[in-house]
Amino acid sequence: MNIPRIQDVQISDAYTLIIKFANDKKKRYDVTPLLNREMFAPLKNFAYFKNVHVEPGGYAVAWDANIDISEYELWENGKEML
Repeated sequence: MNIPRIQDVQISDAYTLIIKFANDKKKRYDVTPLLNREMFAPLKNFAYFKNVHVEPGGYAVAWDANIDISEYELWENGKEML
């Protein structure tokens, strides 16, 4: 399966990302269900959450070296936007 790379990430509202992919499709991804996992717990601090960025190459969005979400997860489980 050929998953398009991530071009851009924006914050929509509380703990929701808008992901723009290389094929110009956009998807909305709710991070809230991940916040109960230990790895994602620091994101409960919304000021920290706002520091999201696209990793070089577009293979993930990340907050630091330990917290990221892959393009596969975002593509497969994001809700397509029109």
